[in-house]
Amino acid sequence: MHKNRFTLDLRVPGRTEYLSLVGSIAECVAQRLDHYRGDREALAFHLNVVVTEAVGNAIRHGLSEHQQSRVRLCIEVRGDELIIEVHDRGQGFDLCSLSEACPDDLDEGGRGLFLMRSLMDSVSYRRTRAGNVLEMRKRLR
Repeated sequence: MHKNRFTLDLRVPGRTEYLSLVGSIAECVAQRLDHYRGDREALAFHLNVVVTEAVGNAIRHGLSEHQQSRVRLCIEVRGDELIIEVHDRGQGFDLCSLSEACPDDLDEGGRGLFLMRSLMDSVSYRRTRAGNVLEMRKRLR
């Protein structure tokens, strides 16, 4: 993998049975970041968690039961930054309205976002003409 630039763009079927596969792909990306000086095993685990949560949320909440749709997962390395985007065509949600509370205070539905915010440097959400995009960024230093 080129050390300063890499892009992976996947279309994932809208079924939860593919979550372990996308988590494994995220781990593989982390393991191949030759220029990353931190703990690659920890980074691989963290990326597995956040990608699995984000894609799982997109499948469960971003696709209707009757859609034969896919979730798009983009993982990009730009210099010393890792950018993960999860695209869906669902109804969307208001990221700002969701609490940043302690996970003990959350029901099962809010813990994934808490984990994403805890493990990544930034988490943002936007609606576009093509659908919704959840973006997570991590500095690779």
